[in-house]
Amino acid sequence: MDTCTFERTIKSSAPPPGLSAPLEALWWDAKGDWARAHKLVDELETMEGMAVHAYLHRKGGEQSNADYWYRLAGRTFHRDSLSDEWAALVEGLLKQTKDVNP
Repeated sequence: MDTCTFERTIKSSAPPPGLSAPLEALWWDAKGDWARAHKLVDELETMEGMAVHAYLHRKGGEQSNADYWYRLAGRTFHRDSLSDEWAALVEGLLKQTKDVNP
């Protein structure tokens, strides 16, 4: 799946099957369900999960909490706009999926 295909699925009522928890969280975030997105990554202690967790807290206006999760994810930067960060996270996670399942 590529980013454009992923974005088209957001019109559906449910995420596509087989998404990783971080990708599904970004899917629900795009649907406007921050709480559901957060629940998917809240206790997910992977680099990808923590990066999405950081993004969600940044989006929620909790910069200090976001900074904490960025540090845990090993990231010292983020995109200027939330939409750019969302897109970069989706693209990176989809690429990882392709690399694992060519």
